Amino acid sequence: MVEQFVGTWKLTASENFDEYMKAIGVGFATRQMGNMVKPNLVISVDDAGLITMRSESTFKTKEIKFKLNEEFDESTADDRNTKTIFTFENGKLVQKQTWDGKSTTMEREIQEGKLEAKCIMGDVVALRTYEKEA
Repeated sequence: MVEQFVGTWKLTASENFDEYMKAIGVGFATRQMGNMVKPNLVISVDDAGLITMRSESTFKTKEIKFKLNEEFDESTADDRNTKTIFTFENGKLVQKQTWDGKSTTMEREIQEGKLEAKCIMGDVVALRTYEKEA
């Protein structure tokens, strides 16, 4: 299922991410940093099905561990405390975060060998594209 996502992925393109960060309530200074960094996304799965997703950058490294379909508490890179659940739907790794009566969804899928992350908050959609490192 999620094995296709395993590996180290380097951010190569980001569209509308500032608008997305604004929509989820990220402050100006943090948005400036968020727009400048080009994080690597490292995804692994252990034998028990525990998935590790780590975002590494010069600004901040953040790691979460989770199992599909099991809600957990997440402290996000922009300091939101969310209830988060990951599901696997139609080949997409779907992450839903809820906090303070709000919710956002991130859909990750492999397209033509690239990992595309669609970040959705209301009618605001950002697209971040990652390429796999050899």
